[in-house]
Amino acid sequence: MVGLPGSGKSTWVAGHLAGSHVVVSKDHWPRARHREARQQRVVAELLAEGRSVVVDNTSPSVAERAPLIALAAAAGVPARAVFLDVPVATCRERNEARTGAARVPLVGLHSAAGRLVPPTTAEGLTGVTVVRP
Repeated sequence: MVGLPGSGKSTWVAGHLAGSHVVVSKDHWPRARHREARQQRVVAELLAEGRSVVVDNTSPSVAERAPLIALAAAAGVPARAVFLDVPVATCRERNEARTGAARVPLVGLHSAAGRLVPPTTAEGLTGVTVVRP
């Protein structure tokens, strides 16, 4: 998954992939140290078991997606991206409607927006699906 906080990634995953894929997200371990390393370890283990995995994170940049694409390649499975192309203003409105820990600080939203590079097959992805509101 690729998209800003509030773009609807988790909702899209729940409606389209949760029944057929193991959902992995750094949000599952909010207080854990080394969440990135833990996520990569969990994804690698699941792929080694032959499981289908969806990573539900913002993954805004090529550099942030590269380790996950490499894990898929090492496991001999295709890596695809679903890009939720949602305007920052819409994401901000949705985020403001969230409460508690679900609300992302605005600096986090804008930081992700500044790093956002739409995914392409040039990164090693076998396909990219673009979802717009």
